[in-house]
Amino acid sequence: MSPASTGASTSVGAVSSVSSVSSVSSAPSAPSCGVDSDSRMTPGGPGYRRMSLALFLAGVATFALLYSTQALLPLISGEFGVEASEASWTVAAATGGLALFVLPMSALSERFGRRTVMTASLAVAVTVGMLVPFAPSLGALVVLRGVQGAALAGLPASATAYLAEEVRPKALVTAIGLFVAGNSVGGMSGRVITGWVAQEWGWRISVGVIGALAVVCAVAFRLLLPAPKHFTAGSLRPRVLLGTVRGHLSDPLLRRLYAIGALFMTVFGGVYTVIGYRLTAAPFGLPQGVVGSIFLVYLVGTVSASTAGRLVGRFGRRGALYLAGGTTAAGLLLTLTASLVLVLLGLVLITAGFFAGHAVASSAVSKTATHGRAQASALYQSAYYIGSSVGSTVGALAFHADGWSGTVGVGLLAVLGVVTITVLGSRAARAAARGPLVAEAR
Repeated sequence: MSPASTGASTSVGAVSSVSSVSSVSSAPSAPSCGVDSDSRMTPGGPGYRRMSLALFLAGVATFALLYSTQALLPLISGEFGVEASEASWTVAAATGGLALFVLPMSALSERFGRRTVMTASLAVAVTVGMLVPFAPSLGALVVLRGVQGAALAGLPASATAYLAEEVRPKALVTAIGLFVAGNSVGGMSGRVITGWVAQEWGWRISVGVIGALAVVCAVAFRLLLPAPKHFTAGSLRPRVLLGTVRGHLSDPLLRRLYAIGALFMTVFGGVYTVIGYRLTAAPFGLPQGVVGSIFLVYLVGTVSASTAGRLVGRFGRRGALYLAGGTTAAGLLLTLTASLVLVLLGLVLITAGFFAGHAVASSAVSKTATHGRAQASALYQSAYYIGSSVGSTVGALAFHADGWSGTVGVGLLAVLGVVTITVLGSRAARAAARGPLVAEAR
């Protein structure tokens, strides 16, 4: 994302958002040699691999910590004697904390720098992660998870802002896709590791192992991430920050993208919060370690997220969203069967559709916003994690009321919302395109 100022009006923010790029692109070059004056990173260029690996590891740590209790909910329910809807708050508190603090954290990143905020966020999150195993009650566990989610809020918006500032536009979708792929690997490894460790030593030891893994990722991230070259510090004036936020929320396309991210995550949060309860019960009766291994399907998300750029290139943004929504809906329907093979195939399709849709929507936000891009991304992340909190809570309540079919019903309604919003976006785009033609004909 281009540098943005939270201490400027919309017009000033637009200027500040391109200031560093303009200064670079206007720098003297050697025309006779055809030198490219754009010094931002590009695949194969200096620093790109280190940057990609660093943010990949940040994504791993973020999702491993954020959802560290999700595969363990049946065990947490058993220890504290609570229903799925109550245990699910250990997930909802973390994602809710992130959703609430992602915008303030993005504002801090405008003032103090993306790398600084990401480093501090990871440091606090991994520290809290080492305290989680010692939670004496469900209430204490929920509070710690809320604090952990709030700390992690510095990662998502700051990471995408860093990428948009430091990576050339043509490589942005691919770069963000790799970061999202790191999310999928973190989510997968966290759940698989916790499943098998918890089967032998309990859920407390398993979340401690995830905390240790996150420490390693955090240290490697800080050592690998290149120092920013195109960041311009902004102001922390609340009035201008609110003006920037209002400007983004008044953009119809951004509003649609925020809603799409929230709805996709509602499906994902609901399915993966409840799936452990379904697979450990009849007719499957799988042990905790095997249930944790189910999350290996996240590898599919790694692939679909990293190929989102090619999907957009072939089908367009809206076509890619239709494809992602249709894939997710097909997966939801397959999970209604009593066949373990078909349930697993359904999870594969849900995961592929979700990560593709998320990568497409989040990269579209970065391209659509012309100023205050960190805030634009933060609003997307806030909507996205609100969707996760809603999905995990409502999905668990639906499961308690009507079994797995209730959770699937919630997911299908969310997918219908994605398709409806995308259709409305297509109509709005066609109407906007017809406007100049009609005016010219007159």
